[in-house]
Amino acid sequence: MSVELAVATPAFLDLTFVGLEQMPGPGEERFAVDLVSSPGGGAITAIGAARLGLEAVLAAPLGEDAEGDYVCAALEREGVRVVSRRGARTPTTVVMPVDGERSFVTYDPGVRTSAAELAALAPQAVAVSLDQLALVPAGARAYVTCGDDDARAYAGRPPSALGGARGGRALFVNRREALVLTGCATPEAAAERLAGCAEVVVVTLGADGALATVDGCTIHAPGVDVGRPVDTTGAGDLFCAAYAWADVRGAEPAARLQWAVLYAALSVTEPTGAGGASSAARLIEEGTRRGLPALAAAPSS
Repeated sequence: MSVELAVATPAFLDLTFVGLEQMPGPGEERFAVDLVSSPGGGAITAIGAARLGLEAVLAAPLGEDAEGDYVCAALEREGVRVVSRRGARTPTTVVMPVDGERSFVTYDPGVRTSAAELAALAPQAVAVSLDQLALVPAGARAYVTCGDDDARAYAGRPPSALGGARGGRALFVNRREALVLTGCATPEAAAERLAGCAEVVVVTLGADGALATVDGCTIHAPGVDVGRPVDTTGAGDLFCAAYAWADVRGAEPAARLQWAVLYAALSVTEPTGAGGASSAARLIEEGTRRGLPALAAAPSS
């Protein structure tokens, strides 16, 4: 039996310093209000998709350790099945949000899912990172994200195409990643440079919303004012989840972009990426109140 969305994007345990007063300089000590553990990386996408009503499976391997146990238990409570536990240790990220931005320190043993593991799930769609394109099963829609490490690895030589046989439905990059990938001076120019990479190329712009290239045209979804951000971690992962959700519900690219911008914006009002993942009911209520295009009813299972 196939699944709606298999998330192969690497997953982490996030350790977030909530309310950090300031980033410490060399030799300095700073204090946070709290320290919170939560699922990170691809696990955030899976949680967002599940809360929006999609059947989501995490295909990214977790370690056989206490950290992996914690992430698995958190995902299972959300209805997300974890299909791979191998390797001694779970990837872990320390997250330090300050003044609407965040910095990370990550340990990653580099264990990844395989093409065979992903194909065995017979997914209708997959979420993968830029370096996992070869894993996408034939016929599956691919929602491709790009992290800071991917942007640096592919700097100046982005993949020429993610579509065709690999089913590249959408590529998501933030403003900084887009400029690093392409060497362009503006997000608009970067989006045009990347336009051949997927059916839709999305450049997220933080508080300014997002822009996308579709069939040679550029569309823009303005930002949503939700007040002072608490933690922007995971906003891109949740943008991907909401875009896939709107796509499944038959939305046109411009509407997908608007709903995804709203979902990502709502997420920054709570600590941690997983904590910021809203339910479908809240997203639809907010979207309706703000005049977003109505979506078709969720497909029956």
